[in-house]
Amino acid sequence: MYRLLAMPRDLDTRPLRQALWQQHIGHRFTQQEDQQILWLADPEQRDEAVRLIERWQRGDLAEAAAAPRRRRPSVTGQAFGQAPLAAGLIALCVAIFLGMSVFGDAVLRALIIVPVHPSGQGLVAGTLGDALASGQIWRLVTPALLHFGWMHLIFNMLWLWYFGRQVEALQGSRWLAVIVVIAAVVSNLAQYFTGTLLFGGMSGVDYALLGYVWLMSRLRPAQGYFVPQMLVVFMLGWMVFTMTGLADAIGFGNVANEAHLGGLLAGLLMGAVGARLIRRAG
Repeated sequence: MYRLLAMPRDLDTRPLRQALWQQHIGHRFTQQEDQQILWLADPEQRDEAVRLIERWQRGDLAEAAAAPRRRRPSVTGQAFGQAPLAAGLIALCVAIFLGMSVFGDAVLRALIIVPVHPSGQGLVAGTLGDALASGQIWRLVTPALLHFGWMHLIFNMLWLWYFGRQVEALQGSRWLAVIVVIAAVVSNLAQYFTGTLLFGGMSGVDYALLGYVWLMSRLRPAQGYFVPQMLVVFMLGWMVFTMTGLADAIGFGNVANEAHLGGLLAGLLMGAVGARLIRRAG
């Protein structure tokens, strides 16, 4: 992302935002103290964006606002355009969730962390070592794609979109992919080594993204990362709450607490590494 302009926080930028989107100029606004920062997705669009800003400052954006909206992308198209990997992960998780309702246990057996085989009247679970030795490396990651209810899916996808979109917009799809894969492996292993075999969900990755975005916003604020302090308090409070017996007592069931904690620690570590890499590059 390319930092273009800093403006007072209370300035109404809605006409400018509308004009930028109508001209297909990818951008993002972030808040920093008493300012709002305009970032461009493509630095090559800088001159075109500057011309629109000058017209906006003169109060001369009526023509742009009235321009015909040709080839306006759909909501899905906008999502894939802004953050294709984050949107693609959400689509994949939804597809797998729907697939579980159609194909049932076959999806679970293919994606849980260890292989499970029918034996007599029941099932026999293999070990992770056996799975890796036979080349089933995907099992280190795929439990993160499993969800066991609509609420489980919806909340995990909301956080994935909120945090993942920031990482992808500011540092690119490849860096988001690195974070997601490392976080999935760490959180899945953390849960597996507690003796749990049947677990799933993107929440460990979500907590890694939370840790990453929060630490980057502290160590490298100029990058444009932002997370409301109350959201950090809420998510950490929720993690602590689910570690108590109260969560199970009021009907939340088993929660992958170790995956949450492992993901958060992995995200903080990657945030520290990412901040250091940016400093070296600068």
